[in-house]
Amino acid sequence: MAIRTTTIGAYPKPDFLDVSDWFDMANGGPDASDPTSRYTEELTKLGDDAENQFVRAAKAVIDDQVDAGIDIVTDGEVRRENYIHYHCRHIDGINFEHLTETAVRGGNYSANLPTITGPVKATAPFLPHDWKTAQSLTDRPVKITLPGPMTIGDTVADDFYGDPVKRGAELAEALNSEIRALADAGAIHIQVDEPVFARKASEALDYGFENLERCFHDLPESVVKTVHMCCGYPDRLDNPDYTKAPKESYFQLAPAIEASCIQAVSVEDAHRNNDLSLLEVFKSTTVIFGVVAIAKSEIETVAHIRQRLSHAIEHIDPERLIAAPDCGLGLLGRDLARTKLKNLCLAAASVG
Repeated sequence: MAIRTTTIGAYPKPDFLDVSDWFDMANGGPDASDPTSRYTEELTKLGDDAENQFVRAAKAVIDDQVDAGIDIVTDGEVRRENYIHYHCRHIDGINFEHLTETAVRGGNYSANLPTITGPVKATAPFLPHDWKTAQSLTDRPVKITLPGPMTIGDTVADDFYGDPVKRGAELAEALNSEIRALADAGAIHIQVDEPVFARKASEALDYGFENLERCFHDLPESVVKTVHMCCGYPDRLDNPDYTKAPKESYFQLAPAIEASCIQAVSVEDAHRNNDLSLLEVFKSTTVIFGVVAIAKSEIETVAHIRQRLSHAIEHIDPERLIAAPDCGLGLLGRDLARTKLKNLCLAAASVG
């Protein structure tokens, strides 16, 4: 049987879209602090044409994915300057007027971070609009993504809580409000991104999973509750020495995932292969398996991807395996992204 395919979230923005992206820090572009600082000004400059540009960009990246053969697509997060801060702009208590330059993700890069200055609380739902707009552009299911509580907490400055457990619980309540609105709108594939889980496995097990469950509380059975856990981005393309999460993190986290409400988990395997006995821990959970590297310009061949997927289905039922890139594709540029996705889909279709 053919293996299903998906993407994780971010996709290279089309050249015509005049909105900065934190992926611009790669390959000689601006540093990571600029996109968040410039975003509001850029939206103001786009004015009444902003929505038209975002819809046109979403169509372009969705068409790329459909042409490649992807089964479950995303809108490429084209509206977002940063997959975390875009959502934070819609949470009361997070202040974007004062940004603090801070080293993040183990010092892999620095960014200007907004600050929590009061209790966090959801504002009016905004992602249902993004999802409905993207879903209107294709007959493939569109997955919508949100940053998780631990990842938000790790990517803002906190001048209010001083307690990651309480902060995470209240962020989870705000995220749950948005997720329930998405479910009410008809979204099926809803993904919470928690890459920090892999870097801070003990904290994830201590309180992160409890807050992740809060995010998905009170949803209809139709929703596929998905979590993404990559091992970290580099500061640029083709940097072989960037710091990754500990190799054992997935094994530490897998039993908790299997015991949780999570129905699908995304793990990366392309940049650094896992011991595939990891897949055997997941007795009921679907694994979104990264077989395309997102920080290497080298293009994986169809044969290479097929071989890795063939090895994977020796450890997990093929109907519970979905082939994907390791993470978002923003570092690659559209030409590389398209080529890698086409090879991914050709390989997934020929396994078995």
